[in-house]
Amino acid sequence: MSGSARFVPRECPASSPAVPNSLKKARCGLLVVPENWANPRGPKISLPVMIVASAAARPAPDPIVFFYGGPGGDAVLQAGDLVKAGLNRDRDIVLMSQRGTFSSQPSLYCPEIFRFNNETVGRVLLSPSTRRLYVAAVTECRRRLDSSGINLADYNTTQSADDYAALRVALGIRQWNVLAHSYGTDLALTYMREHPQGIRSVALDGVTPPSVASPGWTWSSLKEGFDSIIRACAAQRRCRARYPHVAATFTRLVIRLQAHPVTTTVRLPDSARPVRVVLDGATLVNWLVPASHDAKDLPRAIYELADGNPQLVAESWAATRVTPPDQPPPFSWGLSFSVWCSEWVPYETASAQLAAGRRAFPAFPAPVLTQAPQLTFLRAACRAWNVPKAPRSIRAITRSAIPTLAITGSFDTQTGAQWGHYAARTLSRSIVVTLPGVAHGAYYNSCGASVITSFFGRPQAPDTRCVASLQPPRFTIGPIGAVQ
Repeated sequence: MSGSARFVPRECPASSPAVPNSLKKARCGLLVVPENWANPRGPKISLPVMIVASAAARPAPDPIVFFYGGPGGDAVLQAGDLVKAGLNRDRDIVLMSQRGTFSSQPSLYCPEIFRFNNETVGRVLLSPSTRRLYVAAVTECRRRLDSSGINLADYNTTQSADDYAALRVALGIRQWNVLAHSYGTDLALTYMREHPQGIRSVALDGVTPPSVASPGWTWSSLKEGFDSIIRACAAQRRCRARYPHVAATFTRLVIRLQAHPVTTTVRLPDSARPVRVVLDGATLVNWLVPASHDAKDLPRAIYELADGNPQLVAESWAATRVTPPDQPPPFSWGLSFSVWCSEWVPYETASAQLAAGRRAFPAFPAPVLTQAPQLTFLRAACRAWNVPKAPRSIRAITRSAIPTLAITGSFDTQTGAQWGHYAARTLSRSIVVTLPGVAHGAYYNSCGASVITSFFGRPQAPDTRCVASLQPPRFTIGPIGAVQ
């Protein structure tokens, strides 16, 4: 298989003079691979590669390869964050833009989805007209990519795992360590199963097990992370006194807003005009995910909304949905659809998805529960994207003796800590770590990055002492209102 790939060195893209020295010393190139590994003589695709130098004078011989999340995030563009976190302390870091991502050629980039988000932040989320607009945006992107001759069915986890196996061989690396984040852990678990050779150790940050990943699966993580935030508030005297019923207040708001949405306007730093925002129950549920990343304001925002002041919620929701036209995020929604619509959606019925929502939040209105968090109208989108169902083998449980760290934050509303324990059951040399008060992305936290780096140094006995000293953030307390 690897004989069908070749690595072509090239200069790294120009960067700011302020970048760390390790990035100035980075080496770059392109991995050229078949679009479909089963057809090595068919069309070729190009995947950008960056090798970031270790900060150590004598780095360890086994580098770290980074699998980013999404699906649709571009790993090469995360180099600065990884260096800032100190993850190249002892080892070089190898980054490759996964097939279909922003920097790869071809890219499954869908500006149509960003335009949809900009246009619909001021609409009722679950309205039929919003659904039609979303499906139209997905269809438009699909048609445009089809006209370029791209076979969307070839952009999936299995093909990407083959790409990374080829990359290790092409770079002449005998052994490396895998650091995977979010959906990247789905890819990593598949990679461990399909290409175990050459893997010294694996760190899974925010675990997405391919055997259970589905739209309905997201409900349990949302519930687990939200409950953890509520418990942390209850453990702080001032938060407990001011916001004693966060969960019940939130549930009442979801019910009330789904029946009677609230409309307001907010100002964003990059927007010249006020932005109209509609908050309904489904929007509020989806707002929980980005809100968990700055959870210190979350109880206050919920209570202020209940008191009739929607600004905190509306501003943070609009900030996640509205993007400046001249600065579109480098995220490839087309890769998301190709993975979700072949590997996730076909392996869960709509009724099973709804049941998962009811188990997590039984009091929520039925229309809200029909749409999984962050994946609104995904089933309709998948009908428009129209890629074939992946083989059932993509759902296989990974069983491995490769040393593995499963690390998650307790506030993670996207990949709950429970899934690290789930994956570890069949990973015989695994260690599970949960970081109190940390949201999605353990490596962004200094203690999380320290644990990961320590694990790569000593996979059998990483230094986890910093975990005991972690404390949830001090929750902000707003003015006294009417809700109790």
